[in-house]
Amino acid sequence: MRRLPPLTAIEAFVHVARLGSIKAAAEELALSSPALSRRVQALERFIGKSLFERRHQALRLNSDGERLLAGIAPALDAMSDTVEAMTSGVELLRLRLGVLPLFATQRLLPRLGELKKRHPHLHLDVDTGGHSTSRLGDGLDVAIVLAREIDPALYARRLDRNRVYVIGARTLVEGADPITDPAQLAGETVLLHRDMPETFTQWKAAAGLPNLEPLAIDHFDSGSLMLEAAAQGLGVAFMLETHFESANDDRIVHLFDIAVDSDYSYWFVCRPRALATRPVRLFHDWLVESVASA
Repeated sequence: MRRLPPLTAIEAFVHVARLGSIKAAAEELALSSPALSRRVQALERFIGKSLFERRHQALRLNSDGERLLAGIAPALDAMSDTVEAMTSGVELLRLRLGVLPLFATQRLLPRLGELKKRHPHLHLDVDTGGHSTSRLGDGLDVAIVLAREIDPALYARRLDRNRVYVIGARTLVEGADPITDPAQLAGETVLLHRDMPETFTQWKAAAGLPNLEPLAIDHFDSGSLMLEAAAQGLGVAFMLETHFESANDDRIVHLFDIAVDSDYSYWFVCRPRALATRPVRLFHDWLVESVASA
């Protein structure tokens, strides 16, 4: 059998690669920073190649490091799950899920109790960081993303179809000068999510106002913050119908009775081979049955 590098060196490399810092990885593994550095250097000597671009206070994977991480991280995660399952005395199934915070808050968490009852040994590690699809197979098993389309190399299941809603503070329609005409948006700040940059353009075209220019356009990477900003009167949010309905917030209203089908949908995404694993299959089937149907 071909000789392998020490498992401790592999573990150190994966933690540093994911956290981008020797100090952070050392704290997670309960090691000193010098001890962790020695383990990473031992792996580099074994392979005969440098794996990181070393910068002040941070490390970044080079091309060789990215290739190694993509190959060994899933195997190390699987080993960790197996050991955890055996030591816990039950068949523990773990799923690493990437999901946007607003979807998690509005549509996932309220139903996770159902998932727990059906599959009590299935546990979720939830990651709300960005770039979910690029991390599939490297730290994430599956992701729920908001997009117009998905890379055809990935398995994808559409979870909904939506309409674009114009969401504003209730004071906009109940004040002395209520907004009743879409052309009045020329005096308002438009709030857009970075994952749905074309929403406003799409709505303008459907409303027959392709040349409408608002006072300003502010971008957010958090749907929850967008809804709160709209409620506080900081702008008018262009979001999805489900975002408005699920918010159930009396401070906000749906402006204008204009039905515009959205190009953006929530999708369940994973690598095709991941769908054959039990945790992914269990979560996928439950999600499609419970969340998507709802």
